[in-house]
Amino acid sequence: MARRIVEGLGFDVVEAADGVEGLDQCLRAVPDLILLDWRMPTMDGMDFLTRLKSIDALRPPKVLFCSMESDPARIAEALSAGADDYVMKPFDGDILQSKIDEIGAIRANAA
Repeated sequence: MARRIVEGLGFDVVEAADGVEGLDQCLRAVPDLILLDWRMPTMDGMDFLTRLKSIDALRPPKVLFCSMESDPARIAEALSAGADDYVMKPFDGDILQSKIDEIGAIRANAA
């Protein structure tokens, strides 16, 4: 569902099966936006975010945590670790578009 929403907003989308694959993709080509889940196979979202922040990029990607995690302390932890914003699952297209606009992610076809 998130893929369809993000593509509909004008982003080119690449998916990763897990955190390790996602980080590998970021090392090859730093994206404009990352939708990041807390719970992922092989590497959780917080570990991914920590490793992502160590990548030297001219323009670091915007990171939107998308998770069912509702504990305010955990959300604050994600934001303190470098996530640009947080959206609770389930979400719809309007909510996701609003969050993406708030963090200022640049769409591939608008750059």
